[in-house]
Amino acid sequence: MRSIQDAFPLLQTPRRIFITTHHKPDGDAIGSMLGLYHYLVKKGHKVTPVSPGEIPEFLEWIPGVKEMLNYEAKPKESLAALKDAELIFCLDFNDYSRTKHLETALAEATQPKILIDHHLFPKPYWDYGMSIPEKSSTCEMVFDFINLFNDNALIDTDIAECLYTGVMTDTGSFRFPVTSASVHLMISNLLQHGLDHTKIHENIYDSWSEGRMRFLGYVLLEKMEVFHNYHAALICLSKKDMGTYGVQSGDSEGLVNYPLSIANIKFATLITERNDEVKMSFRSKGSFDVSSFARQYFDGGGHFNASGGRTKTSFKETIAYFKKILSDIHPQ
Repeated sequence: MRSIQDAFPLLQTPRRIFITTHHKPDGDAIGSMLGLYHYLVKKGHKVTPVSPGEIPEFLEWIPGVKEMLNYEAKPKESLAALKDAELIFCLDFNDYSRTKHLETALAEATQPKILIDHHLFPKPYWDYGMSIPEKSSTCEMVFDFINLFNDNALIDTDIAECLYTGVMTDTGSFRFPVTSASVHLMISNLLQHGLDHTKIHENIYDSWSEGRMRFLGYVLLEKMEVFHNYHAALICLSKKDMGTYGVQSGDSEGLVNYPLSIANIKFATLITERNDEVKMSFRSKGSFDVSSFARQYFDGGGHFNASGGRTKTSFKETIAYFKKILSDIHPQ
């Protein structure tokens, strides 16, 4: 993969550009995609942002969402945009498989592909890119990309709101260790461009439905197990659990972080039953590497303190297997 600066000549004249991110997108995925979308449009490009699937309700306010295609809802339009594109940007994922239904189409596309991502071990697919695992978020990297082009003056409130969303959510409201000095310098710059950070926090964290709030209470009271001997906690959600309160898949976002608020808990896991697979989210504090854990046991990966995995085994089998190996890893 060549340096992303080597792709700059391709962007000197207006292009038709396709941008996508991973399936089940979070704040960083949508924020980085739409932040880049607004920037490239201001540069004169024709840009189509495509999400591989639906986005959570708490992200539907982000500027540019109405211009975005949902592949699952509009596959023909999405594939037509991909076929018509001259350049393809891939944001916040390191493997085509993370896009689920878009995987084959992306793999077969012959246009130059540009990666902007902060996950470990990217696959060797892309022609150009930035892959920096030390970065807090892909949104921070889009900010860096804009500055590499010497275009900081083009940042407006729409771009600032998109990028702030991803940085805030991926750093746990700036409390995770990945929150570096460069993150704070970025936020300072976004504030100078008119960012209203209070509004964004309220849109994401203070706009829950009553059902989602009651669902959280149910999860913490009935579905969380704590293993003090292993400094670990586990939350398991079946399809029935999700259906009882009428919540959407996005409503489980962030649940895995709650057990880490318990004293001496260093490792938290969320196991969720989906229609075609079992999905896992792992979070840790301190020196326990959940990225290595996810790769070793659940064909997953991600970051040192935040990773994910999935399996085709049954929900009950996955839970039993996780509890079996828990005694072998001893998070400290």
